[in-house]
Amino acid sequence: MFKNALVYHIEHWEPPSLAEIESRLSAAPFVECGATQPLSAGWVAPRGDKHAALAESVAGQLVFRLCTETKAVPGSVVKTQLQAQLEAIEQQTGRRPKGKQAKELKEAVVHALLPRAFPRRTDTLVWLDPAARTLWVGAGSTKKADGVVTQLIELLGGGLKLSLLQTVLSPATAMSAWLAEKEAPAGFSVDRECELKQPDSEKASVRYTRHTLEIDEVAEHIRQGKLPTQLALTWAGRVSFVLTEALTLKKIQLLDGVLEGAGTDAASSGTDDNGFDTDVALFTGELRQLLPALIEALGGLHERQAGVPTPAAAASAAAAAAPDTAPWDEVPA
Repeated sequence: MFKNALVYHIEHWEPPSLAEIESRLSAAPFVECGATQPLSAGWVAPRGDKHAALAESVAGQLVFRLCTETKAVPGSVVKTQLQAQLEAIEQQTGRRPKGKQAKELKEAVVHALLPRAFPRRTDTLVWLDPAARTLWVGAGSTKKADGVVTQLIELLGGGLKLSLLQTVLSPATAMSAWLAEKEAPAGFSVDRECELKQPDSEKASVRYTRHTLEIDEVAEHIRQGKLPTQLALTWAGRVSFVLTEALTLKKIQLLDGVLEGAGTDAASSGTDDNGFDTDVALFTGELRQLLPALIEALGGLHERQAGVPTPAAAASAAAAAAPDTAPWDEVPA
């Protein structure tokens, strides 16, 4: 589904029906940039079929996809044309435009060049798990994820309130302990990728790639004050990922044993959904188990979020109380 992810806690939400969510997303569909428009964003069908639903429900998991198109003019081209205009004005008037006037000229140059700029599109997948009260955004940076979340809060309604996942131990503190003690948390193993940085103005850094980390050299860097900013981990031999200091999961990958088992199950069931439903069920099923284990390894949820049920507890309670047919498995008309 996605390679990178940031996880948000759902602090409050009174979810509308799937049909209502579909209607809300349909009010903000993706439309490509106009001739002089630098940015456009809107919702597209997660299945990739433009006639499919914008809000997909698979086994109670909601999936959305935001498409963003940007048009940018190379800075060197803008600079060249702006300099030519500034010099022409200086020759005509004897004065070279500065400040506000120069800024306005630059904006006019960009506006004139935008119709010739090539558009670039990116998709961001969003997975909302109502039972576990989590929202996953397929982004590698908080800035990008927050932009997606802002649009969702405005669209989904129900008093949706979200906050980035927070744990008692910061990832940097926990990763330092794992590396210094040469012992991974229960259920996890440390892989062969790590980055450590000195938290000062110089930002001295050391990076290990495809290198064992169970060496005294790594522990010595930590004793000297460097903090891990990235560490590769594997959970239960099923999912590998890189944990960052911002609690971002990067390079998420389901391992071969999981994929082989899923392929066998799909073949025996005879399903033919172009793999979408199978992929969603497989991916969300694995990450719904990984997240509680990761939270526990990081000391549990922060007290600000402690009043909200943990993903594992919420999922268990919801499963026990759920009717035979989940209402969000119904496809909107």
